[in-house]
Amino acid sequence: MKGREKFKLIVILGLLSAIGPFSIDMYLPGFPSIAADLNTTVAKISLSLSSFFIGISFGQMLYGPLLDRYGRKKPLYIGLSAYFIASVGCTMATSADQLIWLRLLQALGSCSGMVASRAMVRDLFPVSENAKVFSLLMLVVGVSPIIAPTLGGYLSSEFSWHYVFGVLAVMSALILLAVHFFLPESKQPDPDFSLKPKPIINGFLGVAKEPQFYTYALAGSIASAGLYAYISGSPSVFMELYKVSEKQYGWIFAMVAIGLISSSQLNSFMLRKYKSEQIVVVALFCQSVIGMLLLTGTAMGFLGLYSTIILCFLFLSCQGFTFPNTSALSLAPFSKNAGSASALLGSGQMGIGALTSALVSYFNDGTAVPMTAIMASCAVTAFILLMAGGRIIRSKASRQKVQEESAEMLVTS
Repeated sequence: MKGREKFKLIVILGLLSAIGPFSIDMYLPGFPSIAADLNTTVAKISLSLSSFFIGISFGQMLYGPLLDRYGRKKPLYIGLSAYFIASVGCTMATSADQLIWLRLLQALGSCSGMVASRAMVRDLFPVSENAKVFSLLMLVVGVSPIIAPTLGGYLSSEFSWHYVFGVLAVMSALILLAVHFFLPESKQPDPDFSLKPKPIINGFLGVAKEPQFYTYALAGSIASAGLYAYISGSPSVFMELYKVSEKQYGWIFAMVAIGLISSSQLNSFMLRKYKSEQIVVVALFCQSVIGMLLLTGTAMGFLGLYSTIILCFLFLSCQGFTFPNTSALSLAPFSKNAGSASALLGSGQMGIGALTSALVSYFNDGTAVPMTAIMASCAVTAFILLMAGGRIIRSKASRQKVQEESAEMLVTS
């Protein structure tokens, strides 16, 4: 694959991956103005974020089998079209409940791009390059936390929050055109792939039973949930607790996201010397330590605005190492059913993210403790699961090696 062609593919796949994060980050600065315009509270508007996480979680389970049965592009057309319609609907929402339901539909559309992009990385690139490609996708995805909240903050303050969803609608239309004209079909339709419930469930169970999948998928998903806890809780923490403006919040969010982008690119260089398995262990250990410092500082009241920003920056920097490596390691054992594996991976990430997002909103007490407590819990839990799962993987590999050696002895004797 030529460099120019590879660059084009990564950009388009990155844009597909970024639809979900962009949809989350761009409207966060507008929470206060949305709440005021719809005569409700910021906590109520936060439920539209939770509904988005729920939709993007369950929707991925639907698209996985469709991508394996009909190829990658046809389900993408359906999902991106649904996203466009929902985005237009959000511009006309007149109540919080309408916005919550429209965000659910928007999520069901956006997750098609997230599932397809991961599956197409597995289709188009060698397994040995997957972690590096995911790191490059993170560069494209990572732009969204920098541009989206900043742009969203300006649109909300200078015009109105309705323009945020108008921009998202235009963006989805442009991505749909790029998919149609520039993205190759990486997998031909497979009429033998059944869409009946039992085979689909069995397929998902087969993926879930693989120790390498459930170890890295679960550890990576729980670690990512700490990021979603930050996304859900940061508007309240920074704009209500620390009294920053919408524009200032956009810049804070962008600055913190730089850590995520920088570390994901540093990960590509680290992979030249270290294995993905080694990098993940160190990243999750560091994230656990930082999470506990963040929780302790907020609970005891000795963290201010700037120290909170710095620790959040460091916490998300660890995520830049965790995400690409756990994603690549999770999908490595699969080829034929990469769509289903990608869907299960993404569903777990967003499902746990939806739970943590809802928990942050539920326990909101006007302090930063609920957000930081959940962030720290996610990091520590992910590290413990990684250590436990690593032992299972090594044990399985050892048994397979003994079986292969025994078989070889029988053949040669």
